[in-house]
Amino acid sequence: MFEIEVQSEFCAAHALQIGGVRETLHGHNWRTVATLQGPSLDSDGLLCDFHTVQELLHAILAPFNNRSLNDAPPFDRLNPSAENVARHIHAELSSRLAGLPGDVRVASVSVTEAPGCRATYHTTHDHGGTTR
Repeated sequence: MFEIEVQSEFCAAHALQIGGVRETLHGHNWRTVATLQGPSLDSDGLLCDFHTVQELLHAILAPFNNRSLNDAPPFDRLNPSAENVARHIHAELSSRLAGLPGDVRVASVSVTEAPGCRATYHTTHDHGGTTR
């Protein structure tokens, strides 16, 4: 199994709902790490071109950059926690990778909102072997 990681950053604010109380709006320099896996390499010896993954991540993150996550779909209706941000990026990247050749999948996406504060969403498999 081969694995690559691609990092990207964006700047955004958010205000979480915790225990029914909304936090004060505050900003972060968010760092994302997408980990991709696959069993084989293409004819160029690549699992997936780093630049392709960077472009996909940039397109996914661009709507959030320099704005409040609370105002940007899907976080205008979903608590913009690091966990939910990681899950959203994972789903979007998985969907966009499905259109590319090869057998590469998103293994995980980690989101760091502040030093020492990271959330990760992993691909899961049900008992039938289906990836979710």
